Amino acid sequence: QVQLEESGGGSVQAGGSLKLSCVASGYRNINGCWAWFRQAPGQEREWVASFYIGYMSSGDSNTAYADFVRGRFTVSRDRAKNTHYLQMDSLEPEDSGLYYCAASSFNVVGAMCRNKLSSSDYYWGQGTQVTVSS
Repeated sequence: QVQLEESGGGSVQAGGSLKLSCVASGYRNINGCWAWFRQAPGQEREWVASFYIGYMSSGDSNTAYADFVRGRFTVSRDRAKNTHYLQMDSLEPEDSGLYYCAASSFNVVGAMCRNKLSSSDYYWGQGTQVTVSS
């Protein structure tokens, strides 16, 4: 059984930083897409960033970001700890929301990790709240 657990959310002022963590257990895919999504109250869940781990990447970068976070957010992983991270800098009030970690439920090629998977293609964590005040 795959389990994802996020942590690191909290309340910060605009311009501040937070680092979210996602600890995974039971994940066995060797070509996987690890993604971060967020959902603000009353809005649909939206893709934030992805990190591809696998052998079918065709040479492209293994990270991808939504335009609204590019240059401010960074995804990374600690393989030894089986943990993925989302470093969020220069936070804005519009970044507030519930942040979810997700991992593809089957092996994928790298290109699919660029926001090409549907919600049902992922395992999901429970989310961690991020609140940015102005």
